[in-house]
Amino acid sequence: MTPADVGKRVSVRAAVPSGAPGSKFTDTVGVLTSWTGGVLLITRRTGEIVRIPETSLVAGKEVPAEPARRRGPSAGFAELARVTARAWQPVESERLGDWELRAAGGFTRRANSVLPLGDPGMPLDEALSRVRGWYAERGLPAYVQVATGAAGTQEELGAALAGRGWRREVSAEVWTGGLAPVADLAVDDARVRVERALGDTWTRRYQRFSEPGPQVRAVLTAGPSVSFATVPAPSQDPDAAAGPAPGAPEEAPAAIGRCVVDGRWAGFMAVEVDPAHRRQGLATAVMAALARRALDEGASAAWLQVESDNAPARELYTRMGFAVHHHYHHFRAV
Repeated sequence: MTPADVGKRVSVRAAVPSGAPGSKFTDTVGVLTSWTGGVLLITRRTGEIVRIPETSLVAGKEVPAEPARRRGPSAGFAELARVTARAWQPVESERLGDWELRAAGGFTRRANSVLPLGDPGMPLDEALSRVRGWYAERGLPAYVQVATGAAGTQEELGAALAGRGWRREVSAEVWTGGLAPVADLAVDDARVRVERALGDTWTRRYQRFSEPGPQVRAVLTAGPSVSFATVPAPSQDPDAAAGPAPGAPEEAPAAIGRCVVDGRWAGFMAVEVDPAHRRQGLATAVMAALARRALDEGASAAWLQVESDNAPARELYTRMGFAVHHHYHHFRAV
């Protein structure tokens, strides 16, 4: 292994400093993103950057770009990146070579960050200067969305941004799985209403904003084929024995969800459950109902995004048959 291997996925063994507790060696697997000044930088699947002095190297070799077997539907990073981006469309955008600058009044980092799928058509520092200026004109912080952990992802770009002082914020993961197993879940979803329109009732449960301005509705309703699922609060369910009290203020729903169908893919987003109604199977019921609608539209594969520290969601999606495809991170200019 030499500096000419920068950009390749490698496995490196290094000696632990003398006197350190534990094993005498440490193994690191990831993309070799830099080898300069006597120091190797290796970016792991999760986006963590490991610094290894070359004087501590014991062995190193190139390894396959991704595991030979992967759970869930076959999908390349570029395909998924474009599908997930179309599910969170910005209010305005501009091309910078193969980069897309996206803005939506600050609603979600996904719709207010650069999607860098290729070459910006100019040196990186010049491109980043253009990015800073574009977002400054809109009164927004400059973010670049970077993916790691799959063949064709952007470990080198992430390391370059970190080296220029950009700060990594909020890491998340894209998970994929089969759509039919979600639709086939044995749950009672009679209370779940699936509609095309984004109603005021649905937005009362959504926790990503204080007041849903026009940019919020624009982002949520955009996409190739969008559906919204709602489970009414018990006091607002007209089918309940008592039904809503006359003149009572409308409560937020017990649970909600959003699904975007795009070709073979169905993306699940904004699955939220009132804390008072959790562990009753409502999130599963919402996803199953949306999955059945998506199957009717011809989708066969599913994806979703989950933050790395959301343990309850990760447990739920694992039971449904989803698995991590790649990680993504938002780097903010400082």
